[in-house]
Formats: sequence, C-alpha cells, structure tokens
Amino acid sequence: MSVTDVPYSRPSGATHEVTNQPPPLTGHDVADDPVLLDGVRREGAEWCLDDLHRLGLRAGSEEVQRWADEANRHEPVLRTHDRYGHRVDEVDFHPAYHSLMEVAVGEGLGGAPWADARPGAHVARAAGFMVWSSAEAGHGCPVSMTYAAVPALRHAPGLAELYEPLLTSRVYDAGLRAPAGKRGLLAGMGMTEKQGGTDVRANTTSATERPDGTWRLRGHKWFTSAPMNDLFLVLAQAPAGLSCFLVPRVLPDGSRNTFRIQRLKDKLGNRSNASSEPEFDDTVAWLVGDEGRGVRTIIDMVTMTRLDCVLGSAAGTRAALAQAAHHARHRTVSGAKLVDQPLMRNVLADLGLESEAATTLALRLAGATDRAQRGDAGERAFLRLATAIGKYWVCKRQPAAVAEALECLGGNGYDEASGMPRLYREAPLNGIWEGSGNVNALDMLRALAREPESLHAFGAEIEAAAGADARLDTAWRELRGEFVLTEDAPLRARRVIERAALVLQGSLLVRHAPHAVADAFCASRLAGDRGLAFGTLPPGADFTALLGRLPVRPV
Repeated sequence: MSVTDVPYSRPSGATHEVTNQPPPLTGHDVADDPVLLDGVRREGAEWCLDDLHRLGLRAGSEEVQRWADEANRHEPVLRTHDRYGHRVDEVDFHPAYHSLMEVAVGEGLGGAPWADARPGAHVARAAGFMVWSSAEAGHGCPVSMTYAAVPALRHAPGLAELYEPLLTSRVYDAGLRAPAGKRGLLAGMGMTEKQGGTDVRANTTSATERPDGTWRLRGHKWFTSAPMNDLFLVLAQAPAGLSCFLVPRVLPDGSRNTFRIQRLKDKLGNRSNASSEPEFDDTVAWLVGDEGRGVRTIIDMVTMTRLDCVLGSAAGTRAALAQAAHHARHRTVSGAKLVDQPLMRNVLADLGLESEAATTLALRLAGATDRAQRGDAGERAFLRLATAIGKYWVCKRQPAAVAEALECLGGNGYDEASGMPRLYREAPLNGIWEGSGNVNALDMLRALAREPESLHAFGAEIEAAAGADARLDTAWRELRGEFVLTEDAPLRARRVIERAALVLQGSLLVRHAPHAVADAFCASRLAGDRGLAFGTLPPGADFTALLGRLPVRPV
C-alpha cells in the first residue's frame, strides 16, 4: 500500500486546549503585603500608605510588566560617535526604560526624601523603592545612586547648594544638557578600577588642581553604572591622597566634559541598566570634601546604596515568592492544588519566612536611617554595624530564595515568559554591588574594632526582646562570645556575620511578627532543628498561619 492509499481521517475536534495553567499575575496591588505595611507603620511613615497602594497597583499592572520586559529585552545601546564622527558617548534606551524612570523619580524614589521634612520620609521612600523595584530592578540603580549622592555632596556646601535642589526634584529630565538648566538631575558613582576593584586605594586615576579652583582628572574607571546620569562622584589620586570629586557630563557652559565610554558591560543580569567603562582625559572636576579624604567622603554615599541593596534584595525575594505562591494556588497536581500539598506548603511557608525576615530588617534599617538623619546618635551607631550585617545576609539569601521559588513553577519557571529567569539573573547583583560578602564581613570587624558604640547599639536592639524566646536568648549569648576580636577573626567573619544577621532578624520578628512567624523562625534559624534547604521547617510549625502571610491574590 502506498502513502496515497492510506484512508484520510478528518479531525474530530480541537487538539489543543489550555487547562491547569495559572492566569497572569497582573492587576494586583504589590503593596498589599501585611509585612510591608506593618513595617511602614512601625517605622513612622503611616502617612504614605495611600500613595504606596497607588504605586503598588501600578507596579502590578499589565502595562508596567510589559515595560519591565521590554526594558530588559531591548538593552541599552552605546553610541560613541555621531554620524559626522564627533565623539558623543551617549547611551540610547528603549522607551520602556524611560517610562519606568519617570515613575520612579516622580514618586520621590530618588533624592526627594532629603527635601522632605516629615518624619518617616526615608521610610516612605524605602517602601516605595521596594514596591516599584519589584516590577523591574535594573532602573533602580540610577535612582538609588541619586538618593545616595546627596549626603556625600553636602561635604561641598557650595556644590550642594547648586545641585541638591535638582537632585531632590521629582522631575525625570532625560538627556545631556547643562545641569543648572535642567528640571531634575541624576547622579552616579565612579570608584573602582580594573587593577584594584574594591581596593580603591590602588586607584591610578590622577587629579591635578588648576588655578581657577577646578581639577583635571586623567585615568579610567572599571564599572560605572548609568553613564547617562548628569553628575558623578569619582575617586582620584590628588597630591594629598585619594580624594572625591564631582564630575558632570556637561559643563556649566553647555560643552561636553570628557567622559569617553569605552564599552558597556555585558552583564549576567541587570540588562536594562547600562554599566560602562569611562575614561577621563583632562576631565573637569570639583573637589568634594577634604583633599586626601575621599573614602571618608564617598562612604556617605556607599552607606545609602548599601541600604538600597538590602531593600532591593528583600523586594526581589518577595517578587519571586509572589510568583511561586500564585502558581501554587492555581496549579493542580494529583487531584489537589499545589498550595494544599504538604511538601509544597513547607517550601512556601519557609520562603515566606525568609521574605518576612528580610523585609522586616530592611524597613528597620530604613527607619534607623530616617532617625539618624534627624540627629539620633544611637540609631546612627546601630546603622554602622547593622547595615553591613543586613547587606551581607539579605543579599546573600536572595539567590537561593529566588532559585527555590523558580523551582516551584517547574519548567514554567525556566521559561523567559514567566519572568522568573529575569528575577534569577538579577538575584546575585546586590551581593556584589557596594561590596561583596567578604567586604561586608570585614567591614563588620572594622566597626567592632574602631566603633564600640556600634556594638552597644546593636546589643540594645537584640536585648529589647530579652526573655521573649529562650532560643533567641541562647543564640545571642553565644554570639556575644563570637564578637571577640581574636587573631582568627577574619577567618571566622562570615560565620559571625551570618549568625549576627539571624539573631537580629529573630529579635525583630519576636517583637513585631505574629507568634507563628517568630516561633518558626527561631526553630528553623536559631535552634538545633535547622535544615539546609528551603522546605525543611519542623512539623510543629503553624503552616496555616505562615501561608496566610504570603503575597495576596490578585484583585
């Protein structure tokens, strides 16, 4: 029989019908999270909640999710020259990126809190940053650096008087023009060089003073993000040592400053944000702070960007958890919803516990930042140690948590259409940016050695929960012994900073979270019954209560 002799059979019906797939996670309020909202109230910014919910609804909209996807699929493009051969060193972005930036700046997530006299302004900004960066994290980099630049720039009062009103503006004014003629400015940072990286004292970029009071820089930077920002705080070697300088992309007279972008970085994630290698050659700059004290000057900026690393990692963890919980609530396996199956309940509850601890710590740091800016010396001392500890641990946990959340979706989570691969690629960034894990662990040791008041403030924070949970009390007693700076302290530093983070989170949850949350945290993170993977909470945990605090269903 030939092929042509085979009888033809008409199709009996549709061969493709979509069933047992969750609906898109759109149309929901990202801010409708009891952990976030309770933290905002507790840290003194309840007045911002209406605006936060409005931003949360926008972050959860289909339109903004499309912006996030487009901004990462259509990556920034470097144009070193115009059509006639003139050097321009400009980066072109997809319109979606500009849409994201316009909302971020307009909602006061850049420098606006520095011009807001209301108590809790920095907390309100932190909560908004978490909600909005849940939609797309890459554009948060220039927003974060603009926020962080203000306290460092205040080391040069004349420059601060000129530029701070524009850095605190709520207007996103894209494009390179003379700074004073714009309605709003964005700031960046140029610290590291290829031969030194984190060891900025190995920098070779040189600074030479001119008779008119300006300086000229010559050298290169290895990793300078957001090169289309208007102003950059840059470290360079002056005669008196490493110093901090302000470098504008466009000079006051409207001419272009020398800022030669050699290439854009081809990064693992963070694809919407351009990161570059600029070179300076007779580049005009102004000294910020005292000559030879550049690290001390720019550390005020680094401290704030480290806070944003914690905020961003907490937000990224929560965003991944929301996707996992949404999938589990709609997906049926073996006749039951995933969310009702014991092992998945354990995984989701454990991820929720991790997320709640991260969010609570992040907002505590934001509250301390707000109060420290208003003159609270105790909160300033607390931040000195707690920022390094929080930056280390929350950022370290994000990749593991996002990977587990991705796995909850199975093969769907590995598909770009789910959005989970973007969250996964983004997850390691904050652990590297503004100091890797080792850098922050060593920074903790420096604080313990040089600023004993920071340990006193940290201890007071932990002891506010004294007697509430025996497991926490035991962990704190053991940790105090680990804080002793013996000869092997650097070797033990990661162990100590990890334990310090867990004790701090435990203290916060014991005081502020429901009993079921605090009990499960102390049992799984501080006591002897500790698993190494997510989903290993002990059987005695109140899973119903824990799952009740997962991200909400879409409206």
